[in-house]
Amino acid sequence: MTTTSDPIRDTGTAVWLHGVVTGTATPAGLPGIAGTPVRAVAAAGLVAVVSDAPLSEYGEAALRRNLEDLAWLERAARAHHAVVDALSRSGAVVPARLATVHRDDDRVARVLVERHDELAGTLARLAGRAEWGIKGYVVPGATPRVEEPAGGGGGAGAAYLRRRKAQLTAREEGQRVAADGAAAVHAALAGYAVAARRHAPQDRRLSGAPTAMVLNGAYLVDRDRWDGFAGLARELAEGHPELRLELTGPWPPYSFVAEPEAEPTWA
Repeated sequence: MTTTSDPIRDTGTAVWLHGVVTGTATPAGLPGIAGTPVRAVAAAGLVAVVSDAPLSEYGEAALRRNLEDLAWLERAARAHHAVVDALSRSGAVVPARLATVHRDDDRVARVLVERHDELAGTLARLAGRAEWGIKGYVVPGATPRVEEPAGGGGGAGAAYLRRRKAQLTAREEGQRVAADGAAAVHAALAGYAVAARRHAPQDRRLSGAPTAMVLNGAYLVDRDRWDGFAGLARELAEGHPELRLELTGPWPPYSFVAEPEAEPTWA
């Protein structure tokens, strides 16, 4: 939501914020959100890494329209992540949430000053660490099956109802076992990590997986423990055949910065 009082025009450029770091160097030649080079805005001992964004596409009204366009949103997210990922490879970074746009460099600098203690503290907490992700999917048939009761009589219709009941019971049991396994896996990984988050499982239409997701975890792990974390994930996968575990990372620490507002920021 805008915090400005002057009219927003669709000419000129705004400033897209990618993230905040402590160093002064930015990746040479790295394109930003609109293909313009990233650059640094420094204030209060911190550095905001930004890129110029044309108001015709990234102004307040245009941005709200474009965020409803899934193809546009995917392109913007990829461009934003490419910068944040490059920054994370050089040191700690506080990623800005997608679609954080400021009118000019002065506004960006003001954020660095006003939120200095919070940002500096977050950078210190994230130094030498990265985010790893674990997704867990149900493996059908990996849990004990509930056999149909023998006999029972009642003809073909009754036999069908008994089979159907047995199938539903087996499915419910499989879901329960998978849910319990997901909780155990998350607890083990969280115990190894510095911090952990359990996000809501993704819908199959988003995950693209043929079976339901029951674990969508994020884990902040010290750099010198990455190999051990991956090894633990492999052990847990072998010990939980009811789940298919998918390990991803290292990622910038998106899950371990302050929670964003519900609306895109235009300030």
